[in-house]
Amino acid sequence: MANFWENKTLSELTQNEWEQLCDGCAKCCLHKVEDEDTGIIYGTNIVCQYLNTETCQCGNYTERSILVPECVTLKNDNLEQVYFMPSTCSYRLLAEGKPLPQWHPLVTGHKDSVHDSGHSIRGKVISELEADDIMHHLTGEWE
Repeated sequence: MANFWENKTLSELTQNEWEQLCDGCAKCCLHKVEDEDTGIIYGTNIVCQYLNTETCQCGNYTERSILVPECVTLKNDNLEQVYFMPSTCSYRLLAEGKPLPQWHPLVTGHKDSVHDSGHSIRGKVISELEADDIMHHLTGEWE
């Protein structure tokens, strides 16, 4: 049987399939800083206050865009914003015609494979409630 993500475009996915594409890395919850002069985006190790840093899940997923207006709820009609997503993001990869990585839970069949492979933010971040000046938390150019 073929995998749904290999046989459908993003716009053809059901809501359930769309949600399954998320690997659970929580990199999209990292705060980013854009240099106004160059347009270069820099990553930080600061995450949204609503993110559970152990499970890498939003503590208020259904209300996230209301609680945090900057939180992008990625949908078919705003995929042009996919460049804000990490280079390993499933939605970005598929939008760019690339395959899912071998550590993706849909590929491995194990929901923790993103964490086990080191591709999630687990153990690498600080909540915005605990962070000081964001400029002290830059991690480099966003990829």
